[in-house]
Amino acid sequence: MNTKRTVHRVNSRTTKRCIACSRICVLGLALFLTQAAPAQQALTWDQVKAKFETSNPALKADADNVDEMRAEEITAFLRPNPQFSLTADGTQIARHDGVWQPLKGTYEVPSFSYLHEREHKRELRLESAQEGTRITQSEHEDLDRNMIFALRTAFVGTLQAKFILDLAKADLAYWDKIIDISRASLNAGAIGQIDLDRIELQRVQYESEVETAIVNLRTAKIQLLQMLDDRTPVDQFDVTGEFDFSDALQPLETYRDAALAARPDLQAALQTIQQSDTNHKLAISNGSTDPTLSAWYTHNASTNNPNGPQTLGVSVSIPLRIFDKNQGEKKRTQIDIDRAQQASEATRAQVFSDVDTAYELVRSNVALLKPYKAKYNDQALRVRDTVTYAYQHGGASLMDFLNAQSDFRQVQLAYAQLIGAYLTAVGQLNLAVGRETIP
Repeated sequence: MNTKRTVHRVNSRTTKRCIACSRICVLGLALFLTQAAPAQQALTWDQVKAKFETSNPALKADADNVDEMRAEEITAFLRPNPQFSLTADGTQIARHDGVWQPLKGTYEVPSFSYLHEREHKRELRLESAQEGTRITQSEHEDLDRNMIFALRTAFVGTLQAKFILDLAKADLAYWDKIIDISRASLNAGAIGQIDLDRIELQRVQYESEVETAIVNLRTAKIQLLQMLDDRTPVDQFDVTGEFDFSDALQPLETYRDAALAARPDLQAALQTIQQSDTNHKLAISNGSTDPTLSAWYTHNASTNNPNGPQTLGVSVSIPLRIFDKNQGEKKRTQIDIDRAQQASEATRAQVFSDVDTAYELVRSNVALLKPYKAKYNDQALRVRDTVTYAYQHGGASLMDFLNAQSDFRQVQLAYAQLIGAYLTAVGQLNLAVGRETIP
C-alpha cells in the first residue's frame, strides 16, 4: 500500500509539472506571436484618402444612386410597344340545312396598332434622365467632398495626438533627469528634502499628461479606423504626415475662381437649371397629341363579294385636343426654372462665403504661428534651460524653476494646437474650394 501511494504521489506531481510546463509554453508562444506580429506600415494622407474612397460604406452606398440613375436613362428612352389583337366573328351556333358547319361563316381579323410619339418626347425624356444622372453624380462628388473634410480632420487630429504624446514623453524624460540631478544635489547638501519632494510630486502631472495623450491618440485612431471601415487593431494602425505649417498662401481671388470651377454643389445647381429647362420642353411636348396607327387583315368567307373574302385595312386615330390637360405641368416646370436659377445664385453666394471664411482662418493661423516658429519656441526653451541652470547653482528659486518649466510646456502645447488648427483650416479651405489647393 505504501508503494502504491508513493507511485500515485509521483505521478500526480509529474502531471502537475507537465500542466505547468504546458501553460508556460502557451503563454510564451502567445507572447512571441504578439511581439512578432508585424505592425502595419504607417499610412500617408494620400493612402488614407484612397483607402477611404474605396472602402467607406456610406460613400459606396451613395455611388449606387448614380448607377440607378443611369439605369433610368434606359427606361426613359424606351419606345411604346405595338399592340396586337385578333377578332373572330360570324361563327354559326346552329345547324344549316341539316348540316353542322360551325366554322364556315367565321371571319378573322388580326390587327396591329402603334402609338407614334411626336415632338421628340423620347429624346427629351432621355435628355432629362441624363441630366438627372449628372446632377446625382455632382451630388455624390459633393458628399465625397464633405466626407473627405471629415476624414482630413480625423487624420489631422491623429497627427496632433501623436505630436502631443511625443511632447509629453519628452517632458517626462526631461523631468526624470531633473529628479536624478536633484537627488544628487540633496546628497551634496545643495537643496533640502522639501525641494526634492516637490519636484518628485510634480512628476505625477507629467505621468497624467502622458496617459491622457495615449488615450487621445487611441481615440483618434479608432475614429479614423471607423471612417475607413478597417478592423485593424489600434496598436497596429498608424499614420504619418508632416505636422507643420506653410505660409505660402495665394491671393483670395485665386481660391474664389477655383471654387467656381470645382465646387460640385454649384455644378449640381447649374445642372438643375438645365434639367428644369428640359423638363419644361418635355411638358410642352407631352401636351401635343400622339396618333395611333393601325392596320389589319380580314378573312371573311361569308361575304357576298366572291372576289373579296380577304381584305386589308388601315386607320389613324388622333385624339381631339379640345381640352389641354397639361397646362398645370407647363406652368409648374416654368416656375421650376426660376426656382433653380434662384437656388444657383444662393449656392454661388455660399461658395464665396465658404472660401472667404476658410481663407481668413488659414491667414489668421499663419499669422499666429509665424512668431512661435521664429521666436517663442526657442525663447521658451532658452528661458527654461537658463532658469534650470540657475536653480541648480543656487541662482533661482524652486518656484522660478517650476514656473519656467510650466511656461515652456504651455508654449509647446499652444504651438501644437495652433498647428492642428492650421491644418484643419487648410482642410476647410480645400473643402470650400472643392479640391485640394494646399497639401
